Amino acid sequence: MTDAAARKNLAEIIYRRSFGRGDVTLASGKKSDYYFDMKPSMLDPQGAETIARMMHERVVAAGADHVGGLELGAVPITGSLVAVSVSCGKPLRGFIMRKKQKEHGAKKHIEGLAAGESLKGKKIAILEDVTTTGGSAAQVIEECRAQGAEVALVLSIVDRDEGAAEFFAGQGVTFEALFKAGEFRSRTD
Repeated sequence: MTDAAARKNLAEIIYRRSFGRGDVTLASGKKSDYYFDMKPSMLDPQGAETIARMMHERVVAAGADHVGGLELGAVPITGSLVAVSVSCGKPLRGFIMRKKQKEHGAKKHIEGLAAGESLKGKKIAILEDVTTTGGSAAQVIEECRAQGAEVALVLSIVDRDEGAAEFFAGQGVTFEALFKAGEFRSRTD
């Protein structure tokens, strides 16, 4: 399948399984008349593989060696991307940042790293399912930088195009998305 055909197929999966209309309050606190619930697309076999392959290309181009993001949205993407990265010839390691540090066991805030391992010196790509203002990824950027990682890229499946690009530019971080919300909002079928 060509890149263009894969992208078109993924757009159809997202539209059919994850795009909806109705009054909602977004994680950013903003009100909207449409939404994306990306879990059905990220957990669809074809959706998961296509998202991972499309993201892998961009992550490698950014020079990142680790991928991850904030729970829950980044969990399926990270798992798929790490798995697909092996067959793409450039294996990546993954991590997940908890919204709140675990209060028992090892009391981790970042999951996926081996004992004694940190993000120090790693080049990171932060993954998101849907990006509105950039607030969720900002938490991950802050924690990764505090651990000594370089944030090379924030990569989202869908950019709602409501200020995230400008926010990340102000943070000195490259931001990319596989799709813009307008690609789905403009459909009338």
